[in-house]
Amino acid sequence: MEGTAGVSGHRHADESLLDDPELLAERDPGGMLRFTASGGAQVRESAALAAEANLSVLADEGRPRAVVIAGIGTAGRTGDVLATVAGPRCPVPVIPHRSAGVPGWVGAADVVIAVSASGRSPEALGAAEAAHRRGARLVAVGAPDSQLQSVAERARAPFIPVPRRAPARASLWALTVPVLLAARTLGLVKVNEADLAETAARLDADADRCRPTAESFVNPAKSLALGLAGSIPIVWGSSPLATVAARRFGDTLSANARYPVVTGALGEAGRGRVGLLDGVFGGLAEGERDIFADPDETSTDATRLRLVLLRDGGLNAGDDTDEPLAVEERRADAVQTLADRRGVRCDVVTAEGGSALERLASLMAVPDFASIYLALAHGLDPMAVPAITEMKELANQ
Repeated sequence: MEGTAGVSGHRHADESLLDDPELLAERDPGGMLRFTASGGAQVRESAALAAEANLSVLADEGRPRAVVIAGIGTAGRTGDVLATVAGPRCPVPVIPHRSAGVPGWVGAADVVIAVSASGRSPEALGAAEAAHRRGARLVAVGAPDSQLQSVAERARAPFIPVPRRAPARASLWALTVPVLLAARTLGLVKVNEADLAETAARLDADADRCRPTAESFVNPAKSLALGLAGSIPIVWGSSPLATVAARRFGDTLSANARYPVVTGALGEAGRGRVGLLDGVFGGLAEGERDIFADPDETSTDATRLRLVLLRDGGLNAGDDTDEPLAVEERRADAVQTLADRRGVRCDVVTAEGGSALERLASLMAVPDFASIYLALAHGLDPMAVPAITEMKELANQ
């Protein structure tokens, strides 16, 4: 039918499918689960590739006035990661930029990091070309032998090749580590080899916990996916770090599972969006639920909210933060209480690890897998998104 070519799947999640590893493999022909499990390997490989690039030339001209990270989609999310890991006391502004070109003020005093998994996104290419014209220092991160590499070579700028082994949305760590190491060369972040090793180990451990052969009752990603099935997810982060992870979860839920999702910072939500818990998909819907019904039974007559709260865990209390950790913790406790009073189900993922990068990884890994399991439970191929292909075709006519 016109407009539905390639669209398949079913509205209601099939819980039994998630505990059948052979069927999971059959429904995931592109290997999104396998690619997502490679996060630790991506950290190690991209760190080695960045070490081979001539990043030292970045430091020759001293500290920049500002750093712009140019890219779209997952590549653009690397800028959010850098800004958060650098923290509020970063000596220069770190600005993610998701449009073609660069901001009008960018000049010779600045650094532009252009990121594209394919090496051909218009946003990254436009930014690299503009940085070269304006005399800004440039770093490019992307597929080898790509258009982006050609621009970097013309500009005599460092290029970090990231082999294209997976879709961009499954390559976050491959793209992020070079950005962080370029920023470290400029003296903007404190990320050492131990942080990278611990982050890679954390991603490996979470991939093992979330493996297809682990049954739903012991697999945190499968459990999270089944909890979200049939709902409207709201994902809030308790801290700036957790908010980056929340927005990442929104990206993967939309792209992999095709779910509409509300994401953001919990502090910001408390100024308005927390009212969603009272609304027609929240408290009003839950008020009509049969109190004697199975709380885990999926209802087909109403769509309800499902809250996912990503908490930073109050670790590293001595770190510089935008506000006291105690305030973040009280706010997170408050929203959990509000959800409970209204009958809105709430899942909590709490950060673990010593460094900011490892904590971020611990907040992203399980949700990444959950978005894929949710897609598979609905009979969707998480790799192939017909609407994306169709939109590109229509936009290029």
